[in-house]
Amino acid sequence: MKHYLDVCRKLEKADQVLKNGRIINVFTKEIIEGDLAICNDKIIGIGHYEGKEEIDLEGKYVVPGFIDSHLHIESSMISPSEFAHAVLPFGTTTLIADPHEIANVSGLDGIDYMLKESEQAPLSIYYMLPSCVPATPMESSGAILDAAKMENYINHPRILGVGEMMNYPGVLFGDESVLAKIKVAGDKIVDGHAPHVKGDDLVAYAFSGIHTDHECSEIEEVIERLRLGMVVQIRKGTAANNLNDIVSELVKTHLPLTNCVFCTDDKHLEHIFEDGHINSNIRESISLGIDPIEAICMATLYPARVYSLRHKGALAPGYDADLVILDNLETVAVNRVMTKGKWYEQEPSTTAKRYDAYTTVQNTVHCDPISEEDLIILLSQSKAHVIGLIDGQIITKKLVEEVPVENGYFKANETYSKIAVIERHHNTGNKAVAILKNFSIKNGAIAQTIAHDSHNIVCVGDNDADMVLAVNTLIEKQGGIVLVSEGKVLDHLNLPIAGLISTLSAKQVTHKLKEMLDAAKALGINPHADPFLTLAFLALPVIPEIKITDKGLFDVGAFKHIPVEFISE
Repeated sequence: MKHYLDVCRKLEKADQVLKNGRIINVFTKEIIEGDLAICNDKIIGIGHYEGKEEIDLEGKYVVPGFIDSHLHIESSMISPSEFAHAVLPFGTTTLIADPHEIANVSGLDGIDYMLKESEQAPLSIYYMLPSCVPATPMESSGAILDAAKMENYINHPRILGVGEMMNYPGVLFGDESVLAKIKVAGDKIVDGHAPHVKGDDLVAYAFSGIHTDHECSEIEEVIERLRLGMVVQIRKGTAANNLNDIVSELVKTHLPLTNCVFCTDDKHLEHIFEDGHINSNIRESISLGIDPIEAICMATLYPARVYSLRHKGALAPGYDADLVILDNLETVAVNRVMTKGKWYEQEPSTTAKRYDAYTTVQNTVHCDPISEEDLIILLSQSKAHVIGLIDGQIITKKLVEEVPVENGYFKANETYSKIAVIERHHNTGNKAVAILKNFSIKNGAIAQTIAHDSHNIVCVGDNDADMVLAVNTLIEKQGGIVLVSEGKVLDHLNLPIAGLISTLSAKQVTHKLKEMLDAAKALGINPHADPFLTLAFLALPVIPEIKITDKGLFDVGAFKHIPVEFISE
């Protein structure tokens, strides 16, 4: 401390001085021209300094490192440390992740894996304690985390609070087990997940202690939450991209944005490498009319304050030396990134050797092979409940439509596909089959062990033979993604860690997924739907309006299962 104080008073030289920069002060929203002094991993100050090492920025902009306020690292299909290498070049220096994907498969072992594997990551990774394992009792997960188990982890220094409370009906109905999980947070934050919840229900949801929501898709939802003092996490992901719709309207309201922050939630590696990470949220928001410094605050100071990260989100004395050098403020073009006081230079490499010690999160597919008889949909009439895909969204439409029937059985075609969910954690034998519209797969099937949030096997196809081959291949390989056509396995990606995470590097996984995406497109799949992410969210029974779990077709609004052919009045 004495050394730091002496450097602050310019009695000693700083370790590093970034000279001639345009430094963004997120507190006053000024651009200050001068030097930025750094010692070890801390910011010393802004002004005129001498350093042991001096770097001339030649007028480039210096901003705090970006914070992703809500994501699920497992959805990238790579390890936490490997994910850090993927996003650091885009200026993200802090991640606030909810590991409920792996927790739904492996319980506390999954959380331990995420904590341990990320200890040496080149950026700061914090976690929210999963609150919904499982998301609802309407599905079968690999583990159950109750309040008692959560209490053992809440005081971990890298756990910032309780993760997204997706079981909003449980909150509203006053379910004691759900409320006990909220209570576990104590003085820490509780994240929310409340799509289309409004009015008195939203008031009750906020009153329970839930502080954030990343599920807003319309400006009315945003304004209602801001008026209640909630924080809106504006999401730009792969399957769900709400930023344009929200920000374009938010600009017109002239409301304060201090309770608006950015997140990605789920963004595929391919899209990160093409479009960027949180810097993409900033760039698009600026293009829609938000002041550049305000947009930077939404990615830095504001989320740091929400999650009580007292030493992050700003460039000021005592703050962490996480910063980004930008060529300009309009395109948010990243020139260089510093994290924990060190310039990020290294390239990501395969992390396969790290997985030898993590046996508790491997070999997690426990179910018997299926047959074509398991996929039959018997219909006594031609009308049936249908899951209707909406282009570019993870919400669906609850449809009742005339569907193709042959000899009393549903017959898939280019419009109506068959979707199945098979329980894979405890070999219960649970299997559910339903009808899906607008996926449009032809002559093939896709199956994967990524099926939010319980991550059972989910499969979609237009013929039973290919669906059976796809599912049984996954069982044999202990998890992953499989693409099948006309009785042949076209390609597969192995995901040996909980059926969710690869042992490959980010670049290797991206290359493999691109190959598989091209193969999927050749099967005629709806070009407006990412086939893998879309499929993953069709099993999530907390996203309106209709989904499918291993226990059957599920009406989210009514919060109950329904037979495929049951036609309500």
